[in-house]
Amino acid sequence: MMNTKYFSNSIRATAIAAATVFLTSCTGSGNQQTAGFEDIPDSLQSAPLTLSENVVNDMIQNISSPVEMANQIKNSGAGFDQSVLNDAEKIKDYSTSFKRALNLGAYSADLGYINTFNKNSVVVSYLLAVKDLADGINVGQFLDFNTLSRLAKNSTNLDSLKLLSVSSFNEIDRYLREQKRSNVSTAIVAGAWIEGIYITCRVIEQTHDAELINRLAEQKDIASILLIILNNYSKGDANFQALVSKLDEIKTIYDNVKITTEFGTPETKEVDGMLIIEQNEITHVDITEEQVNQIIEKIKATRQFIVE
Repeated sequence: MMNTKYFSNSIRATAIAAATVFLTSCTGSGNQQTAGFEDIPDSLQSAPLTLSENVVNDMIQNISSPVEMANQIKNSGAGFDQSVLNDAEKIKDYSTSFKRALNLGAYSADLGYINTFNKNSVVVSYLLAVKDLADGINVGQFLDFNTLSRLAKNSTNLDSLKLLSVSSFNEIDRYLREQKRSNVSTAIVAGAWIEGIYITCRVIEQTHDAELINRLAEQKDIASILLIILNNYSKGDANFQALVSKLDEIKTIYDNVKITTEFGTPETKEVDGMLIIEQNEITHVDITEEQVNQIIEKIKATRQFIVE
């Protein structure tokens, strides 16, 4: 049994808050025609439940956060491994809007990994894949490919590239929700989350890094939240039903992972000339090697469903 202790960045709190808002924010919604997601029935184009914009923003940052996860991988000492990425040439295989949305998320996670390791030689092909898929679901207008490509070719511009990338995907998410296309946004988020965790799993298999195992265990609440949201679109839709089935298998394993949180000692620090108090949380994780291996295998199977 692995009993580990680490500081959490309020991810569990965000997940719980998102669940609370999601479950209590029932609203009526009309059937609005959605361009670019034609393979999903009109009756599912808008969600009967909604999240507040603040909660959505927090959730997107915590679920997709491919750059943060990639930084953890880099800090583990693992080197860049292009074989863990979804092949950029596979975009031609994604002919349905559901697959395009899922893999737009997956390629965004790949970009986070590529950018973190400063691999300028491969970044443009993944930017092209992202742009192609975004155009395929009518959100390509939010990606300034020329600027992104220019920044990607110069390692000194990586901070600007990351900022612009995050901003672009936030704009896509906001636009889709405003257009009652939150099902598309949810598919993008699911693809990004699975790809980011998949890359992490591949590194765990190689390094057995304790911090990465912590991060994998930490996804327990995120998996539950994502499953709730995906379930919202699964009634009568085979695409979401299949994805929900995969996520449900992951959650079943996570149900036996024990995570408890206690408040740590508050810390004071100066920010912009002001003294602030920051309350740390100490999170205890109990996860067995068998559970880690089971989660990894289910993540692999779900990722295969997304990219095949």
